[in-house]
Amino acid sequence: MGRKVVYASKGSKKLLNAWASYDWANSVYPLVISTAVFPIYYGAICADQLYLDIFGQSIKNTALISFVTALAFIVIASLSPILSGIADYVGNKKRFMQFYCYLGSLSCMGLYWFELESLQIGLTFYFFALIGFWSSLVFYNSYLPDIAHPEQQDRISAKGYALGYFGSVILLVFNLVMVLKPEIFGITGTPAEASLKAMRYSFITVGIWWMTFSQYAFYHLPMGNSGHKVTRSVVMNGYKELKTVYRSLASTLRLKRYLGAFFVYSMALQTVILVATYFGEQEINWGEGQKTIGLIVSIILIQLVGIAGALLTAKISKKIGNITTLIALNFIWSGLCVYAFFIETPTQFYIAAGVLGLIFGGIQALSRSTYSKLIPTTEDTTSYFSFYDISEKVAIVFGMFLFGFVDQITGSMRNSILFFMVFFFVGALLLNRMLRIDKRNA
Repeated sequence: MGRKVVYASKGSKKLLNAWASYDWANSVYPLVISTAVFPIYYGAICADQLYLDIFGQSIKNTALISFVTALAFIVIASLSPILSGIADYVGNKKRFMQFYCYLGSLSCMGLYWFELESLQIGLTFYFFALIGFWSSLVFYNSYLPDIAHPEQQDRISAKGYALGYFGSVILLVFNLVMVLKPEIFGITGTPAEASLKAMRYSFITVGIWWMTFSQYAFYHLPMGNSGHKVTRSVVMNGYKELKTVYRSLASTLRLKRYLGAFFVYSMALQTVILVATYFGEQEINWGEGQKTIGLIVSIILIQLVGIAGALLTAKISKKIGNITTLIALNFIWSGLCVYAFFIETPTQFYIAAGVLGLIFGGIQALSRSTYSKLIPTTEDTTSYFSFYDISEKVAIVFGMFLFGFVDQITGSMRNSILFFMVFFFVGALLLNRMLRIDKRNA
């Protein structure tokens, strides 16, 4: 018989740090894969082919990657209720979290084979990397009320984001040195060939980092609530639980109002983050040979400032309250959209990147911990967070569609960014309705 694992008690420093350490492990994916190295690599291999032939269709390269991304989010939103329901019912949420972690990290390594000659295989790895990262977050986030007391949740959520920002920057810097100076690492070929090889090696480092550093969290996190065996009826249990969560909103007006506001401002928030690099590439007047370095500096700046933003927001929210802080952040985001419409120089873009990093880290961490505080006392935390994550995924789909639509009909990404000012403004107004509820109740 194996040795029985004794897990740390709820609220203990060891357990809280173990939970937060998963942010350190998995945050390399959104930075290196989604934001920095992979977009550069994809653009490089598609530089001479604006349209790609796949499944008998000729599709614009940027549209193709957008379609694959959207498809992945549809799958995530569809499967999450089923899987979260099983996890809560059976009591093995850690096993699901591990599965998606390994699916994502191995798929990142698989991106090494992403080439035009093997486009379908490469897109498959890209697809499953997306699913692995975002699906693991459903179970990771659902642990927050299980491992932390309400008064601890803002701080530990912010700590998780801060660790994620810091860890991802470390690996990004390593990968960028490898890309810019491949000869140091013994990578041969012409300068262009060596850089592309280095980018492919960086995908492997992401997978290794993610899988390796997640082990500390997996060792200390409890398995989950004790449950039952999987039966045929359990498969659809997640959707039933989501219906229960939806019905519960009628009796929890503050939670209902918060989710509405969260959905609206997430449409703008997640979309702006996803397109920020493309905006900088197309709309800023970079000097000769300065574009790549400038974008890299901006990405690193966002990540470093994001550490301070997450921690600072947690301190401010402790003094003035979560909702008031979120309202202020939405107004700042709205102002940033107006500012972005007018920026043209690298210096102006760096300023925007700094402000974006400061408020992005803060609003992400605070949104998660605020929701955790608002959900009713229940053992079914995974379903509540599944509802939260699905709302975010659907918001991304709507946000990306609207951004592309405005960009298409106006011919300018600036108009799209300016358009999203409205969503942050409306998000602030919806959050303000929660304050009015509190005043009436008082």
